[in-house]
Amino acid sequence: TSRRSRSLFPDLPRAERPFRSLWKGAFVVLSQPALVATLTAPPSEDGASLRALPPEVSWLEVRADLVGDLDADWLRSHFPGRLLYTLRSRAEGGQGSDGLATRTPRLRAAAERYDLVDLEGARDLADAVLKGVPVERRLISWHGPATHLTGLKQRFETLAQVPARLYKMIPRAAQSGDDFRTLALLHDLGRDDLVCFASGDIGSWTRVLAPRFGCPLIYGAAGDVPGAPGQWTVHKLVRDFELPGMPPLVGLFGLVGRPVAHSLSPLLYNGAFRELGLEAVYVPFHVESFGDFWLEVVESGGLSALGLSLVGLSVTSPHKEVALAVSGASSPRAQHIEAANTMVCRDEVWEAETTDPDGVVLALARVGVELRGRRAAVVGCGGAGKAAAYGLHLAGANVTLINRRAERARKASMALGLPFELLADFDPGAFDVVVHATGLGRDDAEPFVIDPERLAPGAALLDMTYRGRRPTRLIERVREAGGVGVDGREMLLYQALEQFRLMVGHQLDEERARRLLGIERPNAPASGRRQEER
Repeated sequence: TSRRSRSLFPDLPRAERPFRSLWKGAFVVLSQPALVATLTAPPSEDGASLRALPPEVSWLEVRADLVGDLDADWLRSHFPGRLLYTLRSRAEGGQGSDGLATRTPRLRAAAERYDLVDLEGARDLADAVLKGVPVERRLISWHGPATHLTGLKQRFETLAQVPARLYKMIPRAAQSGDDFRTLALLHDLGRDDLVCFASGDIGSWTRVLAPRFGCPLIYGAAGDVPGAPGQWTVHKLVRDFELPGMPPLVGLFGLVGRPVAHSLSPLLYNGAFRELGLEAVYVPFHVESFGDFWLEVVESGGLSALGLSLVGLSVTSPHKEVALAVSGASSPRAQHIEAANTMVCRDEVWEAETTDPDGVVLALARVGVELRGRRAAVVGCGGAGKAAAYGLHLAGANVTLINRRAERARKASMALGLPFELLADFDPGAFDVVVHATGLGRDDAEPFVIDPERLAPGAALLDMTYRGRRPTRLIERVREAGGVGVDGREMLLYQALEQFRLMVGHQLDEERARRLLGIERPNAPASGRRQEER
């Protein structure tokens, strides 16, 4: 396929924009949903942690099974919104008691002081509890394993037999396909009193889209500890997804990988959409099996039935090679590398491309690293490593592939026509440029794959991994030793510039992207200039 791009958002009157017919009437018309901050650890004694919550947060959920029964009056003195009391049982993923004798007095007492009380449908609907919790303060909930859509509807009918202000159903997504059934339930029931999304890493993306189908509450962690698997912080929900607001939506984009929760791509894409005035949303898909995701989410028709038009996908580790295999068309360089990091649906055909080579070469060039004729090593022979090696080779570097396992190294070597060495025999000091392309290093506790002390004086090291908005420990150590350490966010930025153009059809300004990612324009350091002179 050619590396053409097309704009999903041309300068046309709004009614004439593409995909508009797919979206008209797809969603329940609601007022803005409410953002709930889940308190999983005791707040600071001076209340500063509560006052530091984003102003968009209008509810505070007190997980009493984790923090105990906090004084509601004290909470209100530091938090201006409403209070939700939750005593999550062990049977439904919490730390609270399952026994009604213990739960009843706590729930009844909470109803006198809190605006809303979470009652578990499987254990809290006895008369002794219901008589003490007025209907307008009841949130009746269920947390359990995922099932088919009919089973979810039957579960809701059972819960709804007891009058309540809100109902909450959170199935646990164990595999792709379990996730979007929650959106289908919201879509089919068409209610504005049902909180529903999928829990677990696989289901985390449904938290972003559920409000568009009527879900009235969005839950996010108040601090660093999530209240449930797959829960993001309220700060991330506001910063990366602009929640609880719901701007118009024409195109759906996403990131497919494992893991994806750390990724800065949603921040970059959604921030760019917002600043460019584009009606689109970018969500992270945590995918264990790319094949299952492709069959159950992309090709099943489930998203289309909900009015969701999936237009483009960024693909990250460990799915880049499989992404190429399932595509309907692909570029020559994606075929050569045997991996893709970009997929775009054009005329119902998914086209695959890779922009990783651009990211690596441009990130190094921006700090003054000359590649032509230099000795370069790429550590890691997965899709990212092969793309990096391909880009370096085209830029004129003498590239050697490095990998722990010989079989994978030999296969990459044959595909790219480049020599390889085993990691056990690798001497970083023999190279001018080293690229770290394994998935390790994001966690500070993980050991270095590359010993920074063994790099040649003035050598450059690019780490394709990053940890949030900071460089990895490996990059920090390289810079401390006087080497040229290139942050993975630089590589992310430069591969995203071309990827954005291919998927969205608009040019992403580099300075805007730097500002969104929180990285300054690099200067060519002295060590980089010395390298050019060697």
